[in-house]
Amino acid sequence: MTSPLAERLRQKYFGRDEHPYRTFEREVRSHLTTSQTLLDAGCGRTAPVLQGFRGQAARLIGIDEVEFTTDLPGIETFNANLARTGLPDGCVDVIMARSVVEHLDDPTRVFSEFHRILRPGGVVVFLTANLWDYASLVAAAVPNRLHPWIVSRTEGRKEFDVFPTRYRANTRAAIGRHASASGLSIQKLEYLGQYPSYLMFNGPLFLLGTAYEKLISRFSSLHWLRGWILCSLKKPIG
Repeated sequence: MTSPLAERLRQKYFGRDEHPYRTFEREVRSHLTTSQTLLDAGCGRTAPVLQGFRGQAARLIGIDEVEFTTDLPGIETFNANLARTGLPDGCVDVIMARSVVEHLDDPTRVFSEFHRILRPGGVVVFLTANLWDYASLVAAAVPNRLHPWIVSRTEGRKEFDVFPTRYRANTRAAIGRHASASGLSIQKLEYLGQYPSYLMFNGPLFLLGTAYEKLISRFSSLHWLRGWILCSLKKPIG
């Protein structure tokens, strides 16, 4: 449920801002050519992000453990765990993952699998929640069994589409450790912010969240508190 006041404030203070989802997609496109293979790791039941890349890669692959709810022309879909995709070695050029890394039980195993299936010089681009964002800290403190109920009422998402969060690769240091252990290197890491979406249900709370977001966005020394981490990992060529 969205508060009318919160929506007016969102339009006023964030109406011209690029959403992190769009920034993420631009980053993926910067690494992709029409002759390459793009894999969406944790693509979701209908692979909505991957569908937007039709015509921009020679081959589109979507992997998730959930059941796919519809036929997706032009997209190869596989029900598999990201730590055991079953794909051949070196068959993918770019891997993308949006709002997936925070759910990984064992990021090193998943990153190692990414390393295996990437061609030399291949890239992993992911957008994930920053552990030091207040929303993530609250989510980490609340038992996972309560998340579906809370998210369904604050964001309107279906409860069956809310998955347990682990936050095991959601800081710069943690990402560096898991990447290094899997043979990948950090090519790019930046912090992104957006409007306080979790507070859209209440106008005064949204205003408070807006003030906080504007403050940490203004000073580079506070960017590590912003809500999202956008990261690119690269597999060495040699």
